[in-house]
Amino acid sequence: MEYIVQFWHALIELSNAMAPYILFGLFFAGLLHEIVPESLITKHLGKDNITSVVKSTLFGVPLPVCSCGVIPLATGIKKSGASKGATLSFLISTPITGVDSILATYGIFGWIFTVYRIVTSMIISIAAGILTNIFDTQKKLKKPSFSLSTPNISTAFTPLKTEKIESCDKNCGCENTNEKKSFSLQRALKYGFITLLKDIAKPLFWGLIIGALITVAIPDNLSDILKEYNWLSYLIAILIAVPMYVCATASLPIAAALMLSGVSAGAAFVFLSAGPATNTVTIGVVKKILGIRSLYIYLGSITIGSILFGLGLDYIFSVNSIDPKALVHTGEEAGILAILSSIILWSFVLYFMFAKRKND
Repeated sequence: MEYIVQFWHALIELSNAMAPYILFGLFFAGLLHEIVPESLITKHLGKDNITSVVKSTLFGVPLPVCSCGVIPLATGIKKSGASKGATLSFLISTPITGVDSILATYGIFGWIFTVYRIVTSMIISIAAGILTNIFDTQKKLKKPSFSLSTPNISTAFTPLKTEKIESCDKNCGCENTNEKKSFSLQRALKYGFITLLKDIAKPLFWGLIIGALITVAIPDNLSDILKEYNWLSYLIAILIAVPMYVCATASLPIAAALMLSGVSAGAAFVFLSAGPATNTVTIGVVKKILGIRSLYIYLGSITIGSILFGLGLDYIFSVNSIDPKALVHTGEEAGILAILSSIILWSFVLYFMFAKRKND
């Protein structure tokens, strides 16, 4: 019974800390989705150079693209002529950070951790894109050879087939369109609080549950073990994060629980960096659309980059004598706004998790 009480207490604290920032982030994400057209993205990523990699990273960091929409959008970018490096950097930067995740990170860990997470995710994404353009050059299409024989009329005028990129959902908002749309607040709210929240409801739900369970289940002496064998915490974080599907926002409560339980800030950062950027589905897609060599660069850049920056974060904290637990703002008494936001957020999450959906 004692563990159940502790679990609910931890769950409530995590929810109150995150909910206001998530709700505001969803609103802002909907506005960005209306303001920034997807055609603008594909226009600037067509060249095989460092500039396209940097642009794709900058586009991906704040872009309000749902997790199911990253794959078809990246596929469309690649098919439209973007380099492998630009496509890969977009695939990495987009899931790691987002408007809602950035605000929620600030709400839990403060501005130092938030800025560090944004900057390092950009560096990892750009490095992966540049390495891909260098070591995995695109195969150029061979020019068709001309034949002196008369072509078959029936085949010469056969219309070219175009591939349709399947979207995750009819209402996902990931469709590519060339039509100019006027700004609509209704569409922005629908995208933020229905399309996007519906997409992250399940991982957010389990992220909060797992975060609370970790807080209760991990023994008190774990910090002593991890301090003595700090490398073990990095290894565990990587092994869990790489195959696991967890969005950037849903990974925050898990990382907060790890830090409160004695895991170093660097190890928690490894999970926050590698977790959202990789999962079994994305790994398969990267291999299919970019090839095995790009896949190795993708996994290697995220793994090595996350560990190196995790070590750097621990070094910064040790030099400045910063206690990682002091960064986690989940133990403060919640105000009315935080409690109301938590109720609203959980209402949406539970509705999307358990409500009966009509078949399309």
